[in-house]
Amino acid sequence: MSRFPIHTAETAPDSKELIEGAQTAFGFLPNLLATMAEAPALLEGYMSLATIFDKTDLTPTERQIILMVNNRLNGCTYCMAAHTGISKAQGVPDDVIEALRDGTKLTDPKLEALRVFAVRINESRGWPKQSEIDALLSAGYTKRTILEVILGTAMKVMSNYTNHIANTPLDSAFAAVEWAPTELTASAR
Repeated sequence: MSRFPIHTAETAPDSKELIEGAQTAFGFLPNLLATMAEAPALLEGYMSLATIFDKTDLTPTERQIILMVNNRLNGCTYCMAAHTGISKAQGVPDDVIEALRDGTKLTDPKLEALRVFAVRINESRGWPKQSEIDALLSAGYTKRTILEVILGTAMKVMSNYTNHIANTPLDSAFAAVEWAPTELTASAR
């Protein structure tokens, strides 16, 4: 059960337009956004950041790698299910989705370099080693990519932490791709 209200356009404080926009974009109101509506600034910030992240030079697959790596490392069951569904809708290859859900290597060396770097940004809290930066650059990415990984990581802090605190219930639209970590880390308990 959620610890926070699951708002509608009628009950959301100062968020009616954002809620209606989300309903139009998704065809329903995801519980995450309905929960974030309790703090209109958080909802607006998250939705704005998601729109900005979609404008990066990264492909949909590359963006989902960054987002799903963070979801998995942060133990966010809601976002892993949601981004599995979103990834499928965006045409991310099934083998990439499954590897991200399992935390295993990707077969494409360039995408694997991005996955490893996203892991390091999360685990090091933004303190990667120079050799890790060099490995990403050697794989064909740029300094711009490094900053875009930070952008995606920041976006997931907003949603993952909200879900942890609110205990956001999974939407029925994502039930078929529900996810549970194979082992809980100390931070995901």
